[in-house]
Amino acid sequence: MEIIVNAIGIIYGVILILSAFVRNRAIDAMRVDSLFLPEPTEKTRPVNIVVGILVSGYGIYSLLSR
Repeated sequence: MEIIVNAIGIIYGVILILSAFVRNRAIDAMRVDSLFLPEPTEKTRPVNIVVGILVSGYGIYSLLSR
């Protein structure tokens, strides 16, 4: 079960990183800046890169630290 949760975290991190570069309706719905900031703009898109690296990095670390 832990492997599945970590794999989902890695996938979500990659989606967040992609959301900084790709404009897509499905990906835009998962952006962190649109979830937590009152008015997300194009200038707030780089927040997703940082959060995506943190989320996917933690998932990879958790998988490899067994």
